[in-house]
Amino acid sequence: MTPRKVVLVEGNSDRVALLTLAARRGRDLAAEGVEVVSMGGVTNTRSFALRYGPDGLGVPLAGLYDAPDEAKVRGGLSAAGLPVSADPGGLAELGFFACVADLEDELIRALGLDGVDEVIARAGERRSLALLAGMPAQRGWTRLAVVRRFLGSQGGRKARYAALFVDALEDHRVPAPLAAVLDRV
Repeated sequence: MTPRKVVLVEGNSDRVALLTLAARRGRDLAAEGVEVVSMGGVTNTRSFALRYGPDGLGVPLAGLYDAPDEAKVRGGLSAAGLPVSADPGGLAELGFFACVADLEDELIRALGLDGVDEVIARAGERRSLALLAGMPAQRGWTRLAVVRRFLGSQGGRKARYAALFVDALEDHRVPAPLAAVLDRV
């Protein structure tokens, strides 16, 4: 069955965060005909936009992207036939919303490092984080750098914590790009 709308996201943790927020807000995106597609990296924007966009299935697209990758996203969407404006905010007009560094960073900033530590403790991994922070390779790192390394140090951990972080956020703290893309679809 062809989806009614498609949301393109870079990775699985982005997909999990969006689906978690949708469920928290009482929405079942799959039942609404909204497919959230993890592209496996921003360099795949063109191929997924070609598959689903105006030159493919003709499905309305939306998405999340990392601000440093804006040129790649613009190029991929343009190559797939979308009317990409060069104006600042042009991608948002199309339904594509930028995360300052990435969605993980947006979630960490929204929770604050103390909030992140609380979530990690509730998940039973406080000791693992402390062990990582005490390793010689991480000495001198900021708390943020250690947390980001921790999240990426085990397969599936980024996705697991994407859901836990979204669930821990107060509604008014949900990162703007995540809320905007969900509101768009």
